[in-house]
Amino acid sequence: MKMNPRFARKKTLIALALATALPLAPMAAHADEAALEQRLNDLAAQVEALKAELAATKKKAEAVEKSQTEVAESQARTQAVLQAEQQRSAQTVFTGYGEINYSRPIHDSGKTQADVARAVLGFEHRFDDRTKLVSELEWEHAVVSAGDQGETAVEQLYIERDLTPSMKGKAGLFLIPSGLLNTNHEPTAYYGVQRNFVETAIIPTTWREVGLGLSNNFENGLTAEYGVTTGFNLNNWDFTVDSDGKNSPLGSIHQEGQLAMAKDLAVYGALNWRGIPGTLLGGSLFTGGAAHSQPGFAASNAKVSLYEVHGRYNPGKLDLTALFARGTITDTAGLNLANAGSATPVPSSFQGGYVQAAYQLWQSGDYTLSPFARYEQFNTAKTYEPMPAGLGISAGPEQKVTTVGANFRIGEGVVLKADFQRFTQNRDLDRINLGLGYSF
Repeated sequence: MKMNPRFARKKTLIALALATALPLAPMAAHADEAALEQRLNDLAAQVEALKAELAATKKKAEAVEKSQTEVAESQARTQAVLQAEQQRSAQTVFTGYGEINYSRPIHDSGKTQADVARAVLGFEHRFDDRTKLVSELEWEHAVVSAGDQGETAVEQLYIERDLTPSMKGKAGLFLIPSGLLNTNHEPTAYYGVQRNFVETAIIPTTWREVGLGLSNNFENGLTAEYGVTTGFNLNNWDFTVDSDGKNSPLGSIHQEGQLAMAKDLAVYGALNWRGIPGTLLGGSLFTGGAAHSQPGFAASNAKVSLYEVHGRYNPGKLDLTALFARGTITDTAGLNLANAGSATPVPSSFQGGYVQAAYQLWQSGDYTLSPFARYEQFNTAKTYEPMPAGLGISAGPEQKVTTVGANFRIGEGVVLKADFQRFTQNRDLDRINLGLGYSF
């Protein structure tokens, strides 16, 4: 092992000190004996001091060597942890949610129904710590076949990549960030047995499109989402009596990624601010063409737009929510004229809003009881474009629904629900609902 330079210098000093002492031997007989003894004692003390310093230097060198060994071992342990985390990040996580509902009309008990409303299975697979796949498959109404009302659908299928610490990008079939419910629609995430009317009739939850999207998170609590996607297809509007257009104009013409016509694309943007704990303020806009240059189509310049604003205040046990949404479809007069007298013409506007209050009344362990009340007002045919004299179309009725009930949570993943709904416009629809929901 190579000698420490400092140690070598001190060894040389000792040798010089001893060499200096030798010529003094012949003179010792002529010198004072006490002075000679004192000098020898001084030299011995110097030698002892040098020995002590050498020992300290050796000890320090050993400590440095030990520290270097510990650093190397620590680096090895850190590398092992990073490798383990990388292995954990490249994994597949299964998710899911579902709900079973019971509905009993107050004035016509013969229409009482129980329904496995939906069952959803999903998985997220991480290719690495920045890239993942998100996928969800949904079954509605328990049975899917040619003669049943059930439905199977790919609800989400997209790749997401962390581009920077504050920006993400995604591509595929994903949920549009509109309203409060569309991107958070699990039964454990909302009050009441059924999803509210405004966010199903006006905002067609769950609403997904194929496209590209970006999102940014800012330090002030603001989140921005924007992108380009497929849009609606007005060619699919059904003018018959049983048309879904009366229940949800956009729900009847959204394409869900199924051989979606994409000549006319759409753009969307959403802002949400969470700068104060327990507070959420936001809004969104979606707009795009809906005619897709189909030959002979009477609404060749049709454009669909939907905007909404929302707010939520949830500082603790209290939970207050409000939302307003409005949609428009342009260039509908020619289409309605070509189908004059039909049961379900195309509206030029539709809108709705609701206010809701909930309170965590009781909690014991992982059981929580939260009563709530919600008032909604919406119109799926608020206005129609002007028609020739004698062919005018009357606006649709204002629907007003009051819902009161409670959510009883069991832990984080299971909820029991009960509510009563009163319909002002048609009291025959008044009903009692019971529900069971879960998510994981």
